[in-house]
Amino acid sequence: MAEDGARAHRDFLAEVRQEVDAMGRDTNVLSLSRQWMAETLRHKYTYHFSWMGRPIIQFPQDILAIQEIIWSVKPDLIIETGIAHGGSLIFSASMLELNAISGGPQDAQVLGIDIDIRAHNRAAIEAHPMARRIAMIEGSSIDPGVVSEVRARAAGKRGVLVILDSNHTHDHVLGELESYADLTTVGSYCVVFDTAIEDMPEDAFSDRSWGKGNNAKTATWEFLGRHPEFEIDKSVEQKLLITVAPDGYLRRVR
Repeated sequence: MAEDGARAHRDFLAEVRQEVDAMGRDTNVLSLSRQWMAETLRHKYTYHFSWMGRPIIQFPQDILAIQEIIWSVKPDLIIETGIAHGGSLIFSASMLELNAISGGPQDAQVLGIDIDIRAHNRAAIEAHPMARRIAMIEGSSIDPGVVSEVRARAAGKRGVLVILDSNHTHDHVLGELESYADLTTVGSYCVVFDTAIEDMPEDAFSDRSWGKGNNAKTATWEFLGRHPEFEIDKSVEQKLLITVAPDGYLRRVR
């Protein structure tokens, strides 16, 4: 009976992989997905969700993808640049808590870095039930002192997942990648959010310091050109269709 169940599960997963691959090559579906993202951008769609009471500012699809990665990788450290209201830190901490209950690392933590952790956000994060799994550093994520502190905290960790989601300019993201990506353990991911900026209309970010040709995706492409130890896991975006991180799910393969 158990063998039959395992075989049925393998068959189901194989069927899903085929369906995802076909969907990822369907140009009509891809075009509609990108159009939907562009249309909802003006409504600030990603700002409308929370995790355990804190705004998370992500597409629900990406939240689900990160959950799958955390469950699979079982990291004992998640490094996140960009804190904002703290929803992403709370989310990561809650997933680490579930991992621990299921036999994963018992002392796993998420480390958040932000150049400006506002007092009310810090207070809310520190008062949250998931706070015991959260540590924060205030400062620029590419400041040498901050980088040194993060690397010291990562020393000796068995599984490290990196998520980059702060300043989205090319130079800043490239600096983050060069500072933290190598902390990613083999088989884990360095996730670069907001690579979708490159795919949005020219005037979509006229009030920001980033835009087409100067963003997280252009930085990721440059980084990958000299770091073959990372590969884009296209299966993630093919499955999600709606994602802020096309070409941004980087899996460390060696």
